[in-house]
Amino acid sequence: MSGHLAPSGAASSGVDVFELGSEHEQVVFCNDSATGLKAIVAIHSTALGPALGGTRFYPYACTDDAIVDVLNLSRGMSYKNALAGLDLGGGKAVIIGDPAELKSEALLRAYGRFVQSLNGRYFTACDVGTFSEDMDHIARECDFVTGRTVAHGGAGDSSVLTAYGTFQGMRAAAEQVWGEPTLAGRTVGVAGVGKVGRHLVRHLVEDGAQVVVTDVHAPSVEAIRAQFPQVRAVASTDELVASEIDVYAPCAMGGAISDEVLEVLRAKIICGAANNQLAHPGIEKQVDERGILYAPDYCVNSGGVIQVADELEGFSFERAQQRATGIFETTRKVFELADADGVTTAEAADRLAERRMREVGRLRGIHLR
Repeated sequence: MSGHLAPSGAASSGVDVFELGSEHEQVVFCNDSATGLKAIVAIHSTALGPALGGTRFYPYACTDDAIVDVLNLSRGMSYKNALAGLDLGGGKAVIIGDPAELKSEALLRAYGRFVQSLNGRYFTACDVGTFSEDMDHIARECDFVTGRTVAHGGAGDSSVLTAYGTFQGMRAAAEQVWGEPTLAGRTVGVAGVGKVGRHLVRHLVEDGAQVVVTDVHAPSVEAIRAQFPQVRAVASTDELVASEIDVYAPCAMGGAISDEVLEVLRAKIICGAANNQLAHPGIEKQVDERGILYAPDYCVNSGGVIQVADELEGFSFERAQQRATGIFETTRKVFELADADGVTTAEAADRLAERRMREVGRLRGIHLR
């Protein structure tokens, strides 16, 4: 998991789905010309149960980029769900296009029919560009939807427990580095204060941390500053990572931990809610060599999937939050295994997830409804 799929380059070169997705069970392309729907559903593994992962609605530059993203994201969900202790496999979907222009009830319902056709091998939920209200539209055509609005008996905004779980992981990282599971008196730089980042800022402020934020969306920064005047804002992620921070929390898109970032980063901890933070295979070793503690993204950001998975049992926020609290202990275990085996934290998280997929998965095989 610590190594991700590499894009093939120009769109004209084409992506070999069988080569890039050699670990995946199934990749489905969905097309509805009447609504403009172009979607891809990738099921990485159903060894632990039906695949669960959100639907990302994003204006990819080309289909190749969408394929690479959905394959990476679905693979990540297998590891995330396994490490979170869920009896669920990994899947993900992307809808290609600008949601501000393309999203409609008709398109979402058409997409729902495609998800329904998979007959429960894949459960969808919210992701970048999709919201609980969208899941309500999808659910009018599909039984395999979670993350719905509270009004429809759902878990609502999953970013609430994503942020809470990330904060628990950050507390475990603080304990590992400074001996105490608190961010009090530390400076935390949060890149991205949208759906998840804004909730994370609240937890950090309440814990006594000093917080510095940045976001490409100026109104998001203004909203945070209005709620927490003590929070400082900087103009860009480049400025944030080069500043005097103790913890770097990437909470936007993937690839946040790049060679360029590592050259200037002074933080002792990287712990954020973004998916696929490592920009390329091998960079986790560079992070380790720099003496920076990396809290693996899919370990600490699993609160959201824990929240929406709980909805499948009949949602209880208290029950879901209790399970998300366990992210603290899971992150601790990752650090302990990394120390014991002499490997990076990214590799340690992979080993724990793979062990569960192997030991429990062999009892189940491919999920069929």
